[in-house]
Amino acid sequence: MFGNYFYNETIRKTVIAFGTLFNNISVKHKNGDKTVSTIKVPIAYGPIQKFLARAEQQPNFDRNAAITLPRLSFEIVKYQYDPSRKASPITKFCLVPDSSKNKIKKVFMPVPYDIGFRLSFATKIQDDALQILEQILPFFQPAYNVTMTMIEGHDEKKDIPFTLNNIQFRDEYEGDFSTRRAIVYELDFTAKTYFYNEIPTDASGGIIKRVQIDYSTTRRGPREVRYSVVPTATEDYNSDGTTSLTAEINPKQTLLKVTSSAALVQYQFIQVNKEVMRVEEIDNTNVIVSRGQYGTEIVTHNAGDTLNLINANDNALIEVGDDFGFDSDIEFFGDLKSYSPSQGTDI
Repeated sequence: MFGNYFYNETIRKTVIAFGTLFNNISVKHKNGDKTVSTIKVPIAYGPIQKFLARAEQQPNFDRNAAITLPRLSFEIVKYQYDPSRKASPITKFCLVPDSSKNKIKKVFMPVPYDIGFRLSFATKIQDDALQILEQILPFFQPAYNVTMTMIEGHDEKKDIPFTLNNIQFRDEYEGDFSTRRAIVYELDFTAKTYFYNEIPTDASGGIIKRVQIDYSTTRRGPREVRYSVVPTATEDYNSDGTTSLTAEINPKQTLLKVTSSAALVQYQFIQVNKEVMRVEEIDNTNVIVSRGQYGTEIVTHNAGDTLNLINANDNALIEVGDDFGFDSDIEFFGDLKSYSPSQGTDI
């Protein structure tokens, strides 16, 4: 119905990240200043009621509760779309690979969702509950960010905030009020994550990247003249960060001072912020440019702003609907060959 199968494991990764935050919590029991015992509190996915019910079914509650409690558990309680973080549904971005084996891909912006988590812990005595609580609260003000790799095989990382929204606690009893069953705390969190659409397996799409016309003076004769056209990017796509400015440049200036000009070529197009320029002259770290190319706005740029190249790497990332230019070439032949579409070469 919706397309090809895909699974980016977003929920699984978010669950693991959340549970890992609380997997090293301990409680200590003391007799005066002497520590009698240290218990590492176990954590598992599932509702706390499941563990309390298991303890309740034991014939000797006190003995088994001492083994079962304290205990941490967590579960997902809701999914909710977050319109405040919405991007245009047709906007795409470059998905950068984490190795040379993968290609840069243009994919649709991820969809923002909030995942609600509930962290619960049950203890037999109040002091255990307070120890656990005080090992959690200082880290949430009210959010704690976790950096997650969103797409395997690609350098797509996001800081996912886990926000503490609410804290509730209750005492549960068995029998009369002199017998305490369990003290239960419930902490509600929201993880602001993103869901990604299908990631294409190949960077190329159904876009014509080259047009070639062969001319001959005789019908079905060998080509004598070839005219070819390829699209050229009018903006930077891959944020290559080739160099950076070392001094501010105002709208009237054409001299750029850069950290290094080693990768720059005369008459090449470059981009600083959203303004496109053409390199006219290069003298060490001084670069003379023509401003406001391709109709971009001429504005002030600050020292430290990144300078990106617009080259063949960007040409390969042009998508349907993008603005682009053309680069044409004319070749002359006298070798009596003709182009073979099936073989993709001249024969």
